[in-house]
Amino acid sequence: MVLPGTIWFLVFSYLPMFGTVIAFKKFRIDPDGFFASVMNSEWVGWENFKYLFNSNSAYLITRNTLLYNLTFIILGLITAVVTAILLSELANKKLAKFYQTGMLFPHFLSWVIVSYFVFTFLSIDRGLMNNILSWFNIDSISWYTEAKYWPFIIIFMSLWKGIGYGSIVYLAAIVGIDRTFYEAAMIDGASKWQQIKHITLPMIKPLMIVLTIMNVGKIFNADFGLFYQVPRDSGALYSVTNVIDTFVYRGLMTLGDIGMSTAAGLYQSAVGFILVIMTNYIIRKIDEESALF
Repeated sequence: MVLPGTIWFLVFSYLPMFGTVIAFKKFRIDPDGFFASVMNSEWVGWENFKYLFNSNSAYLITRNTLLYNLTFIILGLITAVVTAILLSELANKKLAKFYQTGMLFPHFLSWVIVSYFVFTFLSIDRGLMNNILSWFNIDSISWYTEAKYWPFIIIFMSLWKGIGYGSIVYLAAIVGIDRTFYEAAMIDGASKWQQIKHITLPMIKPLMIVLTIMNVGKIFNADFGLFYQVPRDSGALYSVTNVIDTFVYRGLMTLGDIGMSTAAGLYQSAVGFILVIMTNYIIRKIDEESALF
């Protein structure tokens, strides 16, 4: 039973790690194939990493990536847990499944499709938002050139798309809690809030910690589609939508430098690994049983 998963990890996770050597080379395509290209490319040491750190946008993209992901982790955890608790408390289970399916559906939509949905709301000419503003005699807003609105739009879209999928694991954990705990609490006169506070949250706390640690490991990785497709790559919004992934993509499309993009990926993975180790160490010092390892 373990073999299929092991093969999957070997093929898609471990074998590609050989390609990280490109981060330290000036990659040039060789007619003899990929491996020949890697072996025959010139070693350049840390030169590829300098593109990220010496750029004028280095601080901006790092700040945006960190702040957005911190917000996603905190708000994503809160909304997922609250949603799971609300769904578990619904007496009509068919209605609960309907709500769960409806909230899960956006997760399977491509960001390209979502970007067109957003455009129908924010279009300067026929967008729903500007039509609503016109009813109140308020001037239309050029949403795709006004950067100040986009941190809220980006955060809302991320939560909207991920809340259904994020709540599934917590809902499964809540459903698996022994119901006798709740029955005993009701006999003792505990209210719904007291049951949630003293039974539900403590029982799912280890899961919340583990998933948070895993998310911290991806804090330097941004959802490319969210930051590139939804704002429609508008240059006026780069100050609030440019993150490491979009910056590397634009650099790759402009310069065609595969070594630079590999260096960025290695940098994100290395920092994520260090953060997971540090976060787990802190959790282990506070509550050893809740640590990931």
